[in-house]
Amino acid sequence: MPMEEMLKIVGRMDPEQALTEISKVLKMLFSVLGEEARSQFLWELMGESRGDKVSSLVHL
Repeated sequence: MPMEEMLKIVGRMDPEQALTEISKVLKMLFSVLGEEARSQFLWELMGESRGDKVSSLVHL
């Protein structure tokens, strides 16, 4: 399904309902993805590169 279709579907939903449905999809995807792919997704979701986060931790 192209991204535009997914965005249209989510755009028609109540925000809380959309998050609930997206959570179901993510749980299914996370169950088949490797640790590296899950980790990369979470870093991208937070809007930070892995290097930025690690370098900021070094300064603590």
